[in-house]
Amino acid sequence: MDLRATHPYPSRRSPVLAENVVSTSHPVAAQAGLAMLARGGNAVDAAIATAITLTLVEPTGNGLGSDAFAIVWDGSELHGLNASGRSPSAWTPERFAGHDAMPFRGWESVTIPGAVSAWVALSDRFGKLPFADLFTPTIGYAENGFVVTPIIAELWRRAGEELGDQPGFAAAFLPSGTAPKAGEMFTNAAMAKSLRLIADTKGRAFYKGELAQTICAFAAEHGAALTMADMAAHAPDWCGTIAKSFDDLTLHEIPPNGQGIAALIALGILSHTGIRDLDADDPQAFHLQIEAVKLALADAEAYVADAEHMTDVTSDDLLGDSYLARRAARIDPAKAQDFGAGAPKQGGTVYLTAADASGMMVSFIQSNYAGFGSGVVIPGTGISMQNRGAGFSLDPTSPNCVGPNKRPFHTIIPGFLMGPDGPRMSFGVMGGPMQAQGHVQMVLRTQLWGQDPQMAVDAPRWRVTEGMGVAIEDTMPEGILSALVAMGHEISLEAPDNAFGFGGAQLICKLPGGGYAAGSDPRKDGQAVGY
Repeated sequence: MDLRATHPYPSRRSPVLAENVVSTSHPVAAQAGLAMLARGGNAVDAAIATAITLTLVEPTGNGLGSDAFAIVWDGSELHGLNASGRSPSAWTPERFAGHDAMPFRGWESVTIPGAVSAWVALSDRFGKLPFADLFTPTIGYAENGFVVTPIIAELWRRAGEELGDQPGFAAAFLPSGTAPKAGEMFTNAAMAKSLRLIADTKGRAFYKGELAQTICAFAAEHGAALTMADMAAHAPDWCGTIAKSFDDLTLHEIPPNGQGIAALIALGILSHTGIRDLDADDPQAFHLQIEAVKLALADAEAYVADAEHMTDVTSDDLLGDSYLARRAARIDPAKAQDFGAGAPKQGGTVYLTAADASGMMVSFIQSNYAGFGSGVVIPGTGISMQNRGAGFSLDPTSPNCVGPNKRPFHTIIPGFLMGPDGPRMSFGVMGGPMQAQGHVQMVLRTQLWGQDPQMAVDAPRWRVTEGMGVAIEDTMPEGILSALVAMGHEISLEAPDNAFGFGGAQLICKLPGGGYAAGSDPRKDGQAVGY
């Protein structure tokens, strides 16, 4: 990484260099995490406090009813946490008979929320500060109010137009009949009460106590399947990571049910191409990345599900070197193609990252899935329920077919990059199907092409859509666009402020001499902070 390099992209920011850092999509949340570090906490304490604050100040992307995943470098080894929730026990395929697809909003899209369990598990295993202390900043903002930021205000406005008729939504998030505008104060006293209960009981109230009872009573009132037994049965899993190498680098992701494996597949495919000989902004480099991601996403859609149900095609099958070499051979260096899934056996939000002077680094992501999730908000609690159930398939032949007590396919993925001498980067790119694609772009820009984390974040991004389609930010140079069109890519230009479409990246890179360099996405309202 060359911190002296000329920055070729439009930018409002320089990388943040410090020994203790937090990077996320909202400044108030970043400051909450930094406050924990200043009080003697570690990177895990900072990550949890940041995550808690994000549920309040970015309700458009996450809430108390979200799921979460994390990768933690504790100074000597990596740990992976899957805190995504399973489906209610009554969710049989027959329950959804007559549907063309899984419901996207409402109670029939709600799976058990896992984010609160992630905070508890991380604090129990790695935290230094008392669990309840991590809630102090958020409770204060919930009771006294926080100023709504511009991007969140716009997303809130759009959600209000769509979700105003969902149970409990208007009372909680449109109290004056409309969404709050940028610069307005918003308070959430009901959420403050819930936060206190979670803090005081270390999450027990959410899964087995007062809050669980309130959630399940509201579910029963609306004919939903979620029960107290479903909530009480939830537990996060310390699942480790899966990994793929590119030369002396190793990218780590959470195992399925998440789409992180797609980033590994794409990186593995690219290792069998000539991308090392190209510059970051060479049209051929874009072409190879786009084609590799197409191949990876086709396989992820066909094969990835709750790991317990991937019995035919496993993660090892999808990451085998010989298989990835065969997939790479499908890429025509001069022409775009529309790929289908391969045959691995012959015959997929808010993100934050924190790091401290001791060397601990945390990559953490939590999400409702769609903005405000299901749209369902539990009265008197401020708890908005996710819609992760929409990630299931209704195809009975799919390993991701809906079923009881099953985790759906997940889009949210934290990333972590290791080098031969230890950790290199803790990072993520929130934003639905953009995430695995963004991981590949961030790894190559920072590691292969030596860009600093802010430069990599600021660079124009692309994402594959369907068939030959590629959405590209309209800040991409015309010469690159023309070359891609000549190769047969069907280009659609979008404004770079399309925060969901091109994601929101947050990166912390470890510096060889000590300390960190951090970048935060200008497509979001947030910042990297440190001391």
